[in-house]
Amino acid sequence: MPLHIAIDARRIRDFGIGSYIRGLLSGLADIDRLNRYTYVVGSADTQALPKLPENFQPAFYQRRDWMQLDNLAFPVFLRSLGADLVHIPLARVPLFMIRPYVVTVHDMADLMFQDRGSRLRMAVRRYRFRRGLSRASRVIAVSEATRRDVEAETGLSSDRIQRVYNAPDPVFDNGATATSPEERGRIMERYQINYPYVLYAGNIRRHKNVPRLVEAFAVARDHLASHPDYQDLRLVIIGDTISQFPAVRQAVMKSRVDHMVRFLGFVPFETLRCFFESAAAFVFPSRYEGFGLPPLEAMACGTPVVTSDVSSLPEVVGDAAVLVNPENVFDIARGIQEVLTDQTLRASLIRRGHEQAARFNWSRAAKQVLEIYQEAVGGRDSSRAGL
Repeated sequence: MPLHIAIDARRIRDFGIGSYIRGLLSGLADIDRLNRYTYVVGSADTQALPKLPENFQPAFYQRRDWMQLDNLAFPVFLRSLGADLVHIPLARVPLFMIRPYVVTVHDMADLMFQDRGSRLRMAVRRYRFRRGLSRASRVIAVSEATRRDVEAETGLSSDRIQRVYNAPDPVFDNGATATSPEERGRIMERYQINYPYVLYAGNIRRHKNVPRLVEAFAVARDHLASHPDYQDLRLVIIGDTISQFPAVRQAVMKSRVDHMVRFLGFVPFETLRCFFESAAAFVFPSRYEGFGLPPLEAMACGTPVVTSDVSSLPEVVGDAAVLVNPENVFDIARGIQEVLTDQTLRASLIRRGHEQAARFNWSRAAKQVLEIYQEAVGGRDSSRAGL
């Protein structure tokens, strides 16, 4: 008997989690034409949706998951859908969530990097996290590192937490057509970029370590000042606007690289692919990641990667990146210099990066998630789903 599965897709336009939702919907659509899916979105979200078959239908709901009333209103709305199972793709579960449901944990940064002066807020956040996961039929962790973190935080038995790796957004897929040189030239001209650059793409939160990246870039640039290819090297940062993060502004001013660092905010995914393809290197010295999609997306685009040797990142990038200590500015700078100047290393990283990125795909992830759905509702037969 087919299942009716509801998926909370309200964050489909977000950076990171949006890639997960789009990839999962596309992967499920490729393998499953039997079960029925209702994806919950706002009216403004439809343009971000991938093309989906007839067994996927939208349900429109306008409240966001950070609104207090959502704790009650969203479960009421979900009950009206009559689904057999609900998938919450971000560990922000409404307090009165209906069951059964599956929840995906992408990381635990909100619990591990506490805001100053917010003990009560953190206590409430920790309570909601534990409650949301303890009531779930299954918990999906996006890496072994995240799985271990969830076990340590919640005490849930390991058989209720299942690892399903993320994959690059389909727009970065190895099989996708690379941006043409003409289109790449037009995009670079539009952003007035006519110099070599190292790239960072992602949110600018405290654990992302962007101030230390700026400092390391300043060190590396100083060492490459006489290099024929990199004497005009720049740092391009795509993600949150700098105005919200005084520590990043201070790092830029202190390092005296204010004219060498570009903050572009968020850009469309097709444009982001072009920035990946055009970068001399992608640098991602995060202090903590539940999975770390951006390094994998850079690899899929043929860009050599420098990233941290902590949390899930070594698990995800394997031997296809230069690993550095994210707490050490000079080690990050060393990684940047090596990947820029060692041509043998660059060629090896590009080749191994393509191979590593290809190990992660949404079809495989969707098959695992569909099996979890079946387990969560008691093993109802969906064997005809095309697995």
